[in-house]
Amino acid sequence: MKNIALVNWDNGSFIIVFVFGFVVLAIITSVILLMNNDKKKK
Repeated sequence: MKNIALVNWDNGSFIIVFVFGFVVLAIITSVILLMNNDKKKK
């Protein structure tokens, strides 16, 4: 049972890539929003 992550690479890697991509998109959108807010304040 301890090697489920290593055995199910098909599902595990897909979930990891999906979560990683979602986090990257969230960071990019947050940076863009922060830049827009700074421009508006100036």
